[in-house]
Amino acid sequence: MYADLHIHTVYSSDSLIQPKTLVDLLLAHNYIKVAAITDHDSIRACKATMTLAAPYPDILIIPGVEISTTHGDILILGTEELPPKPWTPQDVADYAKSIDAISIAAHPYRIYGIGDTAKTLKIDAIEVLNGGSNTTANQQAKQLSKELNLPGTAGSDAHQTSDLFSVYNQIQADQNIDSILHAIKKGLTTPKHHQTSNW
Repeated sequence: MYADLHIHTVYSSDSLIQPKTLVDLLLAHNYIKVAAITDHDSIRACKATMTLAAPYPDILIIPGVEISTTHGDILILGTEELPPKPWTPQDVADYAKSIDAISIAAHPYRIYGIGDTAKTLKIDAIEVLNGGSNTTANQQAKQLSKELNLPGTAGSDAHQTSDLFSVYNQIQADQNIDSILHAIKKGLTTPKHHQTSNW
């Protein structure tokens, strides 16, 4: 299965993507049918988008959030709640573990990334391919993933529809949230670039 694990909706102040538009584009896409909602410090879009996708058995929305921690951004996938403050990187990572969600260092070597702080954290994965990062930042993230022996993920970090699915993951999992989160933790993901338009 194929999934974009880092998407912002209009519930992020800097994004223009409507939840319904995202569901419509997943329906239209040839093979990417799974998307994680990761708005900035907000989970308000998760339930709305999951409800819109519910009538379509081949579409799956993973609830999540991108938390602005004290040292940079961390994605949490598999939650419809915000972690308690203070939002230190380790507290956010610990919260994810406590609820069986997963924590991912988002674009670690770009602005608002946690960078080398990731080496001190018990996080689950590194975003090694971010649609908004340049090649150098993505290469540094990939190196960090190898150094820490952590799985690598991909996310478009879309803030407008033209950004969607620019990068994505091939995941060896069943199409349900628990299976996907388990597969990410186990490193059963292959980050990929979107080479051609398929929708």
